[in-house]
This record gives sequence, C-alpha cells and structure tokens, in this order.
Amino acid sequence: MPRIGIDLGGTKIEGIVLADDGAIESRRRVPTPAGDYAATIDTVAALVLELERDCDVRCTVGVGTPGALSPATGRMRNANSTCLNGQPLDADLGQRLRRRVRIANDADCFTLSEARDGAARGATSVFGVIIGTGTGGGIVIDGRLLQGPNAIAGEWGHNPLPWMTDAERPGPPCYCGKHGCVETFLSGPGMAHDYATATAAASSRAAVDIVERALAGEIAAGQCLARYHDRLARALASVINLLDPEVIVLGGGLSNIDSLYIDVPARLPRYVFSDVVRTRLVRAEYGDSSGVRGAAWLWGVEENERGLPAD
Repeated sequence: MPRIGIDLGGTKIEGIVLADDGAIESRRRVPTPAGDYAATIDTVAALVLELERDCDVRCTVGVGTPGALSPATGRMRNANSTCLNGQPLDADLGQRLRRRVRIANDADCFTLSEARDGAARGATSVFGVIIGTGTGGGIVIDGRLLQGPNAIAGEWGHNPLPWMTDAERPGPPCYCGKHGCVETFLSGPGMAHDYATATAAASSRAAVDIVERALAGEIAAGQCLARYHDRLARALASVINLLDPEVIVLGGGLSNIDSLYIDVPARLPRYVFSDVVRTRLVRAEYGDSSGVRGAAWLWGVEENERGLPAD
C-alpha cells in the first residue's frame, strides 16, 4: 500500500506518494502559507487529497517538520516556522484527514530515509547529520527511529563543541542562550563567522564561497576549511564515543564538500576512544529528497500490509 510523505518547509511544502519498493509514484510542491497556521493545515490537507487522487488509493500520511512535538504537551516546539509552535499539528491534521498522522523532526526523517533505503541501508545503527543553515541529527536503530522520552534524540548541535582550544572558548553565542554549541561552529553561518573573524573582514562570506576560495588556493579560506574539518571530526567523535554507530550520513548544503569524506575520517582516530574507527562517514543518497522520503517511511511496510489504522 502506498504511503504519503510531506516535507513541511518554511517556503514550500513537498508531498510524495512512496511505494513499498521505494519508488516515488507522484510528487507535488506548493508554497507554504507564510505565518498562517490555519492556512498551512488547509494546504497540507489539500495536498494529501491531491496525491491520493493521483494514485487512486487511500494512504498513510507522515509529515516531516521543523521542530518537534513536545511529549509533555503534544504541541509543536522549536520550529523556525514560528506559526507552528504551540499548535497540536498532528491532532489538527489527523482530524482534517480523518486518520492518524505521524509527525517527526525533519532531521529524524532524513536519517530514517537514508537508513531505510539510502546510503546507510543495511546498517543496524545510523546517525544522520544535517549541516546547513543549522545543524540537526537523528538516530535509527534496527530500522526504527529513536526519539527518546524527551523527543530530542540526535540533537547533537546543542552540545558544546568538544575539546575546545583556548582560541575557541567560550565560543559564539547560540540562539538557544548558550555559547559554543556545535551548531555555532559547524553550520553554514558558523563557517562564515569563523572566516570573517580570522580575516577581520567587514562582512562575512557564504560557506560555499569560502570553500571555493580554499580550492582556488586562498590561504585564509584553506585554514578556515581545515578548522572546519577538525571541528567536525571532534563533534562526530563524541557521537561515536557515545553511540558507536555503524554509519554516519551527512546531508544539508555543507555535506557537498568533497574533502569532508577524506579529511574528517583521517582525523577521527585522534579523538575516538578506541584503537580502531570502523564507523563509515557517507554522503546522503537522496539529498534534498531524504526528508520527504523519511516522512513517508514513518509508516513501515508491515503496518501498511495490515491496513490503515481506524479513523
């Protein structure tokens, strides 16, 4: 039975119909109603019905969102699409669609997609990393998404950068209210801030520009990229020391830096508490589509074979 995945982004909402073999049977994209929760519910519900008309069958529905549902209140929290915060998104969508709707953080959906049939297929333990405008993470064990009692499993970006040097302390301020979070160093804006600070530049450059300058031989950009490699190795080593995953999958805009997959594994043995590092560091197979695919996979094949849950 097909399943629908919805990627609820800040500027667009993408929906797909995913078959049991992982093939995408239909795909649609619509603009996200900016700052309007009621209109967002209407848009998602209409998109689901359009996708069901495409495949002429009633489907399960999974939604990947910025932020996550609070296990205490059942309402959204920490979403950069702020109109979602404080709202019972799954309940409202479920009522509108007359079925249960599963919701997970977009980083969790990314990880589930890559573990299910992407770059980490077949691995029993997977840590998924998104490095872009921010940093996100997710954990999949034996094919199942780990969310935890606080619904924060995989939130590595708001731990402090490990083994800080004197030059790094106390670290840049983070929107969470602390200093020196992994996100402040390893996000795209974090790389830009590091380059601007090191060069005393009047304005910061985008991370992609810094990488291009490094490849062209600019010394300051090359040094910035080397610092990024080392900081990513430190941050991932702390994950390996705690979780010891078989595979770490990188996604997000900065995951396209080819040197990460050479230099970071070479640095990991300096920080991992072991005489061997067998964890594989790989690039996401599905790229920007991993989130919407993972939302669809929130409903497993076995559950689809048993049929949809009762309304």
